[in-house]
Amino acid sequence: MKPKKTLSERLTTKYQLVIRNEENLAEKSNIGFTYAKLMVISASLFVILFVGSLFLSKTLLAKWFDPKHAQMEANKKLYELALKVDSLAVEVNQKDMFIQNFQRILSGDTSSGFSDPAEALEGNDKPLNVVGNLNLAPSDSSFRKEFEKNEFSVVSLTSGKYRELEEIFFFTPITGFISDHYDVKKGHYGIDIVAKSNEPVKCLADGMVIMASWTQDSGNVIAVQHRGNLVSVYKHNAGLLKKVGNFVNAGEIISIVGNSGEMTDGPHLHFEMWYNGNSLNPEDFVTF
Repeated sequence: MKPKKTLSERLTTKYQLVIRNEENLAEKSNIGFTYAKLMVISASLFVILFVGSLFLSKTLLAKWFDPKHAQMEANKKLYELALKVDSLAVEVNQKDMFIQNFQRILSGDTSSGFSDPAEALEGNDKPLNVVGNLNLAPSDSSFRKEFEKNEFSVVSLTSGKYRELEEIFFFTPITGFISDHYDVKKGHYGIDIVAKSNEPVKCLADGMVIMASWTQDSGNVIAVQHRGNLVSVYKHNAGLLKKVGNFVNAGEIISIVGNSGEMTDGPHLHFEMWYNGNSLNPEDFVTF
């Protein structure tokens, strides 16, 4: 009868793990080990895993379940959402002011407190989205009263009130044949320029898009607010390339010539110019 091995002998007894090929039993590799080595390696792995779990519980898990940290994260998200809502409210307010400005111009309202979103084009320190107030002088009010007595809203270029328009460089929106000229008596407050289909329409001058929509009579319409309370309008477009609130440079393509709307009989651009709510003859300023 063989004597029983002691615990130390069992732990220090060397063993060998041999890996052989199943087909020809050729030896591929072998690993020597003892029970003592296996116990040391297992204990080391256990200690490493235990320390790692403690580290995770004190860092990541603490952040996930810490009430103070959760409250801070919630407050941070609420602050970011509040900033976004505030910026959206400011943007919506500015666009509403642009639309109201355009409506006042078309209605001829130039009373005190008139908003001019194109003041930023004057080269001052205000950003483009800052809207100021335009205070009219008493001479402007008296001129308006005399002007409203006339039968038609025709602007005299010799008046000093319109000298600021002479400082603006006007870019030709499109070149072509003028089929219908400006005639206030007929209610035609612009000119019709016949051009090829899909011809690009360029912006008259630097400004801000205050209208870009579709109407039943005029089809796709886009209007741009320029400095000096000047508005240019482009009608019967096949498509619009700019949206309300976009800043456009002089000569920049804003739409495509088309035949949209009911009041049209072929591809052409109906182009209008409005100054302080009064229509202008585009041919007095632009060469087509």
